[in-house]
Amino acid sequence: MFTNLQQGVELATDIANGSWSNNVEVIICPPLTHLAEVKKAVNSKIHIGAQNIYQEIEGAYTGEVSAGMVVSAGADYVLVGHSERRQYFNENPELLLAKVKAALAVSLKVIYCLGESLEQRESDEYKNVITSQIQDIFNQINGSELNGISIAYEPIWAIGTGKTASPEQAQEAHAIIRNELANIFNQGEADKVRILYGGSMKANNAEELLSQPDIDGGLIGGASLKAVDFLEIIAIASK
Repeated sequence: MFTNLQQGVELATDIANGSWSNNVEVIICPPLTHLAEVKKAVNSKIHIGAQNIYQEIEGAYTGEVSAGMVVSAGADYVLVGHSERRQYFNENPELLLAKVKAALAVSLKVIYCLGESLEQRESDEYKNVITSQIQDIFNQINGSELNGISIAYEPIWAIGTGKTASPEQAQEAHAIIRNELANIFNQGEADKVRILYGGSMKANNAEELLSQPDIDGGLIGGASLKAVDFLEIIAIASK
């Protein structure tokens, strides 16, 4: 929840003026109020995502925004299950599944976020937590729907805390995710799913993280609020 409309459009424009290789897909997820204007401001190399949607198609839900509404504003992606939505708004597995299904019903691609807390990491429960968060959604998803979903691993304990997940820790978590997808579907399908790292990726750690075999990209937070910083990460991903 940063930038007013004018600042958001300026940031998006600065990002769009950068250059990167064709093997990198760039998605920016502005506040809902910015979607349509940001879509106008960027070039075709940049995809637009919403930070949230409501789970119903339409109805008397004052203040909420549907998947179809964000599509009409120019979005082709949406974040579901972000750690802040889980923590501050108590979004549970049933609600998250409903949001995933609502998005897929209008061909809105999903970036499904998951990850463990510091307590869960230190108590060695993180493997069970990650596996459970995968099962919550993907046990209810069919193979054709899987094509519309990417996953973002967010180690909550490494976001804004000063603590950092090592590349080895990040890779281990990503491997757990891919292995569980293989258990639910098959290895071939699991290998197609993009798994992004969302634990404070910055220019000074992006190369080492992105070199890990199961880390396919990043879900960038604070480092995306300055175009020069975000473009530096994109340049590293382009290598």
